[in-house]
Amino acid sequence: QVQLVESGGGLVQAGGSLRLSCVVSGRTFSSHAMGWFRQAPGKEREFVAAITASGFTEEYADSVKGRFTISRDNARNTVSLQMNSLKPEDTAVYHCAAGATAYSIGASENRYNYWGQGTQVTVSS
Repeated sequence: QVQLVESGGGLVQAGGSLRLSCVVSGRTFSSHAMGWFRQAPGKEREFVAAITASGFTEEYADSVKGRFTISRDNARNTVSLQMNSLKPEDTAVYHCAAGATAYSIGASENRYNYWGQGTQVTVSS
């Protein structure tokens, strides 16, 4: 059974930083791309960032470019999202997602076949 467990969310002031982590079990982590999505209250889930299985290629939503960095540690089955210069509009539940293939990155949710339960990030103004 594949499980994705996120951690690292919390409450932070605008301009602050948080680091989210997602640990994956039940599949060969190093063979699959990984992504982060977020869902704010009353809004649809949206793409944040993704990284290929090798870690060589990253992709970001325009709204987080230059502020967020995705990374992975294949030895620890972990994908992380470093979030800097946080804004109130970054407030959301953040979900990690496992790609169907090594190169399944991008904004389309169809490219991901497993999802975590999410971790809450709240940015106060």
